[in-house]
Amino acid sequence: MRSSFLRGAVLGLPLTLLASSIAMAQGGTDDTPDASAPDQKVTSLGEVKVSAATQKLAAPGFPATLASVPAEQVEATINAVDVEDAVKYLPSLFVRKRNYGDTQPVLATRTWGVNSSARTLVYIDDIPISALIANNNTIGAPRWGMTSPEAIDHIDMLYGPFSAAYAGNSMGGVMHIVTRMPDKTEVTVKQTEAVQSFDLYGTHGNYSTSQTSLTAGGRSGKLGWFFGANAMNSFSQPLSFITGAITPAGTSGTVPALNKTGQVANVYGAGGLLHTRMLDLNGELTYDITPEWKATYLVGYWSNHGQSRTDTYLTDASGDPTYGKVAGFASNTYQLSAHHLMQGLSVKSDTKGDYDASFVVTHYGFLKDNQWQPAGVTTGTGVTTNGRLASYGGTGWSTADATGIWRPQGYGGAHEVSVGAHADEYTLDNPTTNLSDWEDPDSLTTLYSAGRGKTRTQALWLQDAWTLAPGWLFTLGGRYEWWKASDGYNFSGKTAVQQPVEKADGFSPKATLQWSVADDWRITGSLAKAIRFPTVGELYQLVQTGSTYSVPNPDLKPETVRSGELAVEHAIEQGMVRLSLFQENTKDALISQTSTLPNVAVPVTFVTNVGKLRNRGIELAAQKTNVLINGLDLSGSVTFVDSTILSNDSFASATGTTSEGKHAPYVPRWRATAVATYRPDAAWAFTLAGRYSGKQYSTLDNTDNTPHVFGAFDSFTVFDLRAHYQINEHLAASFGVDNFTNQKYYLYHPFPQRTYVADLKLSL
Repeated sequence: MRSSFLRGAVLGLPLTLLASSIAMAQGGTDDTPDASAPDQKVTSLGEVKVSAATQKLAAPGFPATLASVPAEQVEATINAVDVEDAVKYLPSLFVRKRNYGDTQPVLATRTWGVNSSARTLVYIDDIPISALIANNNTIGAPRWGMTSPEAIDHIDMLYGPFSAAYAGNSMGGVMHIVTRMPDKTEVTVKQTEAVQSFDLYGTHGNYSTSQTSLTAGGRSGKLGWFFGANAMNSFSQPLSFITGAITPAGTSGTVPALNKTGQVANVYGAGGLLHTRMLDLNGELTYDITPEWKATYLVGYWSNHGQSRTDTYLTDASGDPTYGKVAGFASNTYQLSAHHLMQGLSVKSDTKGDYDASFVVTHYGFLKDNQWQPAGVTTGTGVTTNGRLASYGGTGWSTADATGIWRPQGYGGAHEVSVGAHADEYTLDNPTTNLSDWEDPDSLTTLYSAGRGKTRTQALWLQDAWTLAPGWLFTLGGRYEWWKASDGYNFSGKTAVQQPVEKADGFSPKATLQWSVADDWRITGSLAKAIRFPTVGELYQLVQTGSTYSVPNPDLKPETVRSGELAVEHAIEQGMVRLSLFQENTKDALISQTSTLPNVAVPVTFVTNVGKLRNRGIELAAQKTNVLINGLDLSGSVTFVDSTILSNDSFASATGTTSEGKHAPYVPRWRATAVATYRPDAAWAFTLAGRYSGKQYSTLDNTDNTPHVFGAFDSFTVFDLRAHYQINEHLAASFGVDNFTNQKYYLYHPFPQRTYVADLKLSL
């Protein structure tokens, strides 16, 4: 009963907001302050900028749906510890963040889920930070730490692959983190403390996080600068559980349980209790070459050191703790050390004239990225002396983009023609080496396994934004891409394979027609084709994650998407309402699948091409300030997606099940967000926010229908609270609770339970 009430609250708030908004637009009661009041100001969300005096939709900056969140809103309303926290309430988005300091916070969108890191693009200004080295939850997450939360001006989310300027990886959307550059010297110091109370199976405890952030920025003549440093010391809840089908001989303490497919998976203990010490250093320099041309240099250094321990529930006949000779305790005991460096340089003009151009080059390098663990367990709670070290050192990527803009009729004329070229190279180097002493990462002996290779992509694109007539904007474009995979190599045991060279190319047309029916109404129809080529990780990665092995598939074909969206937007007094209908048909979808293969003792993850897949749905989003009373702001969204596998001839099941007609993995049918913020005065902001996600499947045949167990993908309803107090011009304090109803749910991993967050920020 309680769960139904909470779910209804999350779903009901956007609909209540919509009804209130429509009533206001039709001349209902207006409780907003008088337009002449001194504190009246413009309010913005997404593409909408309205005030009590002007109710107009802003000029579109993207040929499809766009949503936005400003930095001021993030600080006042969100318990944001990391950069990625800022987008948690945007429509249809979900960031898979398992713990503070998580290295795998993948972005999920309305048509693709948490195992689709290569189906979205994320940028800091013009610099891409997406890790298109893989399409998974291990090394595929965007590099969020390349900027600081205090450097952000706002974040835009562009939905769908409707711009020719972006690669086919934009099928899920494009996120732009737009930074700011202070006009005068400023310094901020922020201290954040968080404590999670966790209780599941035999693991009970409080897990803390402490973070210190320092930023400094300013301008000296033509030179602008902004630097940030962020140090975090974090203890996570268990990220996994060690399970098995029997009770280990001579032990007691096993917790009876099932796995996601309903088979016996008794719990022996918890694993992945991770202690992380992380350091982010980032900087941005801008130089005004001329009044029209500006150069920007972005640099980010990331350092991470951690140790994972286990918590066994098993005891022997004497009552002493034991691992019961279960190998899973060894794979959940590990240490890690990583150092990454990213650099980006852009040169861009803003002439407000006939021509503009930009040039961007980036490089991301895994200077060091090691994880080492024992090879197995011995008696009691002992582990073997020998072990293995998995490394990504030498992995990295480089990108280059050149863009030109021509306005035949001048700035603001009927045509704006854009043309561009793109090139990238992604290199994977992922050996696993035996160690004579698992606690000494320098005690390397023989090669255990290896996966390496390269992918390269070149592209040319052209796009014209054409004002056909007053109120009519037609955007037509196309992108041609050439892709090559080479130098593929895999080694496992005593078998070495040189993988064949693969090539592919394709053309992706785009078209969008926007009709501004009136100042406060706009209808947008968009159609696009997008091609996503396999990542080097999907082709060649061979790695162990816990007790699951990822195996390569060098014969993958590109996936092709045909997307369409019809969006209706309406600006109301101090708010907006948007309704979007969308459909996406995917051919040869690249989907990761985990199963137990014949004659293989452990689970195996592999990527396959799924014949045809269709995502179609509807999204309702609304926002309004000063609802019923002055100072009460409401926003929310509801998204429904019917994601169906239409054909999949390559699917084989030992139990005779089929994947055709089933729901696509990792895409929930329903999602919703709701945010209510009350500002009684300029100093205080109180926020109640909720997120709902429906049941997800992680198998192609939807046989994982047992909820609330390790490995399952549960539905969840999570509510968050935040109180923000601007003490004075220089000092602000906040206190909040994430998941304050303490919902216990899994998205494969057990996700955080009730967490208290407090921060104090000093600005000079």
